[in-house]
Amino acid sequence: MTTARLPRRLTAAEPGWTARADVIVVGSGIAGLTAALRARHLGRTVLLVTKATVDAGSTRWAQGGIAAALSEEDSPEEHLHDTLVAGVGLCDDDAVRVLVTEGPDAVRELIDIGARFDVDDSGAIALTREGGHLRDRIAHAGGDATGAEISRALVAAVQLDLGIEIIENALALDLLVDDAGAAQGVTLHVMGSGQRDGIGAALAPAVILATGGFGQVFGQTTNPYVSTGDGVALSLRAGADIADLEFVQFHPTVMWLGPLAQGQQPLVSEAVRGEGAILLDSSGKPLMRGLHPLEDLAPRDVVAKAIMRRMREEGTPHVWLDGRMLGADTWLQRFPTILENCRTRGIDPVTDLIPVAPAQHYVSGGVRTDLWGRASIRGLYACGEVACTGVHGANRLASNSLLEGLVFARRIVTALDDDLVEREPEESDGPDGLLTHAIRRPMQQVMDVEAGVLRSADSLASAAASLAHLGASGGSRPSTEDWETTNLHQISTVLVHHAAIREETRGSHWREDFPERDDARWRVHLVTRLSEDGTLVTREEPVRGAQE
Repeated sequence: MTTARLPRRLTAAEPGWTARADVIVVGSGIAGLTAALRARHLGRTVLLVTKATVDAGSTRWAQGGIAAALSEEDSPEEHLHDTLVAGVGLCDDDAVRVLVTEGPDAVRELIDIGARFDVDDSGAIALTREGGHLRDRIAHAGGDATGAEISRALVAAVQLDLGIEIIENALALDLLVDDAGAAQGVTLHVMGSGQRDGIGAALAPAVILATGGFGQVFGQTTNPYVSTGDGVALSLRAGADIADLEFVQFHPTVMWLGPLAQGQQPLVSEAVRGEGAILLDSSGKPLMRGLHPLEDLAPRDVVAKAIMRRMREEGTPHVWLDGRMLGADTWLQRFPTILENCRTRGIDPVTDLIPVAPAQHYVSGGVRTDLWGRASIRGLYACGEVACTGVHGANRLASNSLLEGLVFARRIVTALDDDLVEREPEESDGPDGLLTHAIRRPMQQVMDVEAGVLRSADSLASAAASLAHLGASGGSRPSTEDWETTNLHQISTVLVHHAAIREETRGSHWREDFPERDDARWRVHLVTRLSEDGTLVTREEPVRGAQE
C-alpha cells in the first residue's frame, strides 16, 4: 500500500518572541481548563494556549452529559463493566478502573467550581441513561447543553486566576525539545496584535496537550471547524507514540441535511433515545428490534452499523428517529437545543420524524499515554480526545468522553512534581513539509468514501494512494489553514495505515472484507511513531490488564 513520507515539522521560521511558564496547556476544553486550574493549585504558573477563543472547541457542543456512578443504585464496578463491554476487548482495564473510581469525585469537584447540573424534585442530580449503560448515570445541564455549562464554569474560574495567562487565536505548530529529547515547549502562530503576534516560542518543562479530536479529517462530522487534530499531529512529528487511530466513532443519530451537506452537522443526542425515542427504517418499522438486547440503547458501533446496513439494503440516504411519543413538554424542558436545531430546519420533532444518519463524532485513539497522562516523550502529556489512555478501547461508551478529560487532567497535574526537568530547547533543523489548503476538500472526500464507516483492503489502498498524491502537491504558504490541512493529512495517513493493518471488524472499525472480530490475532493496540526519515514505524502492543 502506498504511504507518503511525512514531514517532521510544520515551520522552519525563527520565533519572533518568547513566553515562559511552569506549565503550558494547549487547548481550552474540559481537559485543558481542568489541567490549568489544577496546576495553579500546586502553585505553578500556567500559559493556556487556544487556537480560537477560550470558550470554543468541542466541549461546549456536548449535549448528552457526563457519565459517573453518582447514585446509590449505581457503582463504579457497574460503570466499569459497561465501559469494557462497549470497548469490545480493547479497553485497558486499569485505565477504565481509574476513570470510574475517580470519576464521581471529579464531577463533584466540577460542581464545587461552579458547574450547575440539572436536579430532580428531591434536589439530587438528575440522571438519565444513554446507549450501552445499564444504569441511569448521565448527569446533564440545561437539558441538553451540558458541555456549554461545564465550559462556562471552567472558563469563569480560569479567567479569575491571575496565575493563568491565556493566549487566544494561537495555533500550536511543533514541539520543542532539549538535548535529552524531553519536551520544553511549543512553537506557536498567534493571530493577534502587539508583542505576541506571528510565530513565537512558549517555553516550559511540561506541555499538556488537550487539543481535542480531528473530525475535520472527514467531510461530515459533528466536530467544530477547529477540530483539525493539531495535538496528535504535533506529537507524531516529534516522534511520540500514536495509537489506535483506526477507531473512529460515527455517531448513529446525526441530523441528515441532504447529500451535499458538508462540515459540522447537528447532533441528535443519544439521550433522546434514552428518554424513549426509537429508530425506524424507511417503511416505519423499528430498526433495532431484535438486533441487540438493549435495542435502541445498544452501544454506538452496534447502532451505527445497523443503520448503515439498513440504508444499504433499502438504498436510502438516512433512517428516521421517532421522538413524537416524548411529548412537547419533554422536548422543551429536556432537549431545548435539539428542538431549536430541528425547528430551524423545518422539522418539529414533537410531530415529525427526524431524518438521521451516522457521521464522524469521536476518535478513541490518539497520543498514547500511561495512567498518569504521560506520553512517550518526557515532559509531554495528553488528556481528553487527543489522548489514547486505553479507556475507550475500540468504541467509546456514551458520555465517557467528558469524564475522561476531567479525570486524566487531574492525574497529569498530580504527576508533574515528580517529572519536571527544565533545560533549554535545542535548535530544530530540517525542512518543513507544509501542504496547501486547496487539498483539504479532496482529502475529506477520499476519507469519507474510502475510509469512513465502511472499509476494505481495496478502499484503503485507494485512500493511501490518493493521500500520497495529495501530499506531493506542494505549493503552500505559511498560514493557519495550510498548517491545519497538513495536520489533517498526516493524521489521515496514519488512520488509513492502521485501518489497513487491522484485518478484522471490531467496535468502530468495520472491515467489509474481514467482517468478524478476531481476538486470537487482533486483541492488540496498533502503535505508530514517525522515524527520523519520515516513515511510519508500527508495532503491536498488548492490551494492558485485559480480562477475558
